[in-house]
Amino acid sequence: MAKFFLILHVLAAVIAIGPVAVAASMFPPALRRAQAGPDDSAALATLRTLNRICRVYAVAGLAVPAFGFTTASALGVLGDAWLIVSIVLTAVAAAVLALLILPAQHRAVAAAGTPGFGLLVPARIAMPTGVFNVLWAAVTIVMIVRPGSTTGV
Repeated sequence: MAKFFLILHVLAAVIAIGPVAVAASMFPPALRRAQAGPDDSAALATLRTLNRICRVYAVAGLAVPAFGFTTASALGVLGDAWLIVSIVLTAVAAAVLALLILPAQHRAVAAAGTPGFGLLVPARIAMPTGVFNVLWAAVTIVMIVRPGSTTGV
């Protein structure tokens, strides 16, 4: 059963977190393009689409820790240091997404077509997005390497 839960955990991570990482990374350059031509409806539609992808897949991403805890429980590694580190990194990444990236994207989409739209700074969205992606890379590395683990590898 542990292998089944591990498969679900990895699939959920790839299917849910991957699109958020990519769409969030595409948002700042799309915002720059939209600001360069504020009357460009295609650029504004791109912003809305990228924001929607991030929101929808962020919710789907809740399956990742759910399957992760189930897998860890089945493997009996809930107290292992590498798992606790990955849980903390995952929580920080989720907080960055929920508290910084998604609200900033929402403000940008809501401001489209208003006089203040050009005042938004794409780098203020790019920075937390980079942090989010680095956190997920770190989680992936910890999950693969499992430092201090006695379960193999």
